[in-house]
Amino acid sequence: MFQIGTPWFDGVEGVTQCPILPGEVFIYQFVVDRPGTYMYHSHYGMQRESGLIGMIQVSPPATEPEPFTYDYDRNFLLTDWYHKSMSEKATGLASIPFKWVGEPQSLMIQGRGRFNCSNNLTTPPSLVSGVCNVSNADCSRFILTVIPGKTYRLRIGSLTALSALSFQIEGHNLTVVEADGHYVEPFTVKNLFVYSGETYSVLLKADQNPRRNYWITSSIVSRPATTPPATAVLNYYPNHPRRRPPTSESSNIVPEWNDTRSRLAQSLAIKARRGFIHALPENSDKVIVLLNTQNEVNGYRRWSVNNVSYHHPKTPYLIALKQNLTNAFDWRFTAPENYDSRNYDIFAKPLNANATTSDGIYRLRFNSTVDVILQNANTMNANNSETHPWHLHGHDFWVLGYGEGKFNESEDPKRYNRVDPIKKNTVAVQPFGWTALRFRADNPGVWSFHCHIESHFFMGMGIVFESGIDKVSSLPSSIMGCGQTKR
Repeated sequence: MFQIGTPWFDGVEGVTQCPILPGEVFIYQFVVDRPGTYMYHSHYGMQRESGLIGMIQVSPPATEPEPFTYDYDRNFLLTDWYHKSMSEKATGLASIPFKWVGEPQSLMIQGRGRFNCSNNLTTPPSLVSGVCNVSNADCSRFILTVIPGKTYRLRIGSLTALSALSFQIEGHNLTVVEADGHYVEPFTVKNLFVYSGETYSVLLKADQNPRRNYWITSSIVSRPATTPPATAVLNYYPNHPRRRPPTSESSNIVPEWNDTRSRLAQSLAIKARRGFIHALPENSDKVIVLLNTQNEVNGYRRWSVNNVSYHHPKTPYLIALKQNLTNAFDWRFTAPENYDSRNYDIFAKPLNANATTSDGIYRLRFNSTVDVILQNANTMNANNSETHPWHLHGHDFWVLGYGEGKFNESEDPKRYNRVDPIKKNTVAVQPFGWTALRFRADNPGVWSFHCHIESHFFMGMGIVFESGIDKVSSLPSSIMGCGQTKR
């Protein structure tokens, strides 16, 4: 949802509003401006992973039929789950010594997952019998019942805190037709890679042996995870929904976790559908190259962009800029639009691990066209680079291209997809790779652009764009009450 004309309802603490305090009621009111598959979630600290999430399904007008047909429409929300609380994990990330959140204990499909109760539990023994009981109905797997011969549209979204996922249905092909609310030139996959913040629609044809059920699984990719896959059941009617598929749960896991080439190939295959291509601006007015690195600031482990680790101010930017509160954040900050690409070795640990923090922002000329190059690099650990799904608020962007290694500013733009680039709001940059995107700063307001991994954003992996603030109308008082807005 672009929140055109209502940037104060974008929902980002410190950027567009003050947080909603316990016991308060806050009403979001906005225009539903386009059809497609979307999601909502809390945007305060790392609260999203505690479960304040959901999906939004917007139907097209009757006068604008979709370019594909199906018999039934179903949702799949994919998540991961930790036993530790949000506050406990956040405290570890913000401590000296640094304490990483670790891998999630479970993956979930539609809010349902499993955990091996023989593993070490921090739960008191008196409670284990109540929460670790596989016979409990709440612990049953999600079941999707299908009628043989029918076609199902599966709307798949990921709001994982950490994990990149592969989603697959045993013995069935999936035809990708939508990504982040835009129609895709259809292509068929055995498994769908999904990154946190992304949504897809795929078509599933119930065309396999109807005398049995099949496994539905989501599994972690891009990390050597110890988390077991999530499982659900594709139930062919009239088989009993509880009838276990005859194969093992692990028989449906397709990709290797470190198969970056397959993930890159799927990203490159996602193109705008013919007849629904949004014309790409021929040139950009500005190119911003963002180096993604892991650093330290005064002994604290942080994520940084161009050696600057982000932290949001106590007074939301939208209010500070509109009310001209010049001391609410660092207005004098000159946001770095590049890094020393000639000398920086993206394949090595940073020679100088020190970075700075700032709450400064990138101020863009309204209606200008901006290219952003996301460049991945080595972390503080040798021979390690992580996948980062970057999400832009208030806009969609054209995905121009992906590549391995260091982005070459003179050669790589020649390989951009200028014919049928897909528009998205979330895109992944692969380990030791780059991703290029283009957007038009045509939505007045202040908009967050950040890694959608909860812990990474919490640790500073994000920036903020402003454009057209003078075109924003009067702000509602409901978004105020923190920082300098208390008065």
